[in-house]
Amino acid sequence: MITEKIEALLQEKYQEPEFADCFTIEIKQEGGNRLEVFIDSDSGMQFEKCQRISRFLEAHLDTNGWLGEVYTLEVSSPGIERPLKFARQYLRNIGRTFEVRLSAGETKTGVLKAVNPESIVLEEEIKWKEGKKNMKGTVQTVIPFEHIAKAIVKISFS
Repeated sequence: MITEKIEALLQEKYQEPEFADCFTIEIKQEGGNRLEVFIDSDSGMQFEKCQRISRFLEAHLDTNGWLGEVYTLEVSSPGIERPLKFARQYLRNIGRTFEVRLSAGETKTGVLKAVNPESIVLEEEIKWKEGKKNMKGTVQTVIPFEHIAKAIVKISFS
């Protein structure tokens, strides 16, 4: 299948020093001749890296004819609105607000405070009443990666 061939080519490209911190998020083939490749990097995905990877893949697609003569190839970073898939993606987002849907169905919203090999630490604002007073505080919750169904960085315009 073509996605496996593309993944093998990407793994080859990631061996080059300037692409060593890159990793594949997703490869999608749609309609037979449309290919979307989402890649990320521990140091952030710049346009130039995407462009060079795209040209690398195009050369192989053209030479091998895997998608025919007319095809669409899109190589990009996953974008802020896409759910995070790998633990290493969380590291660049410490200090940002997340919405985390747990596999049990509950949703938590808070600031990502730490990332550990097995979990994240999310700081949530909580509210409660003491007598007639409304109180506010924060609580830090450790969430194991295996309990995360979906995690998205929340964009704030304030």
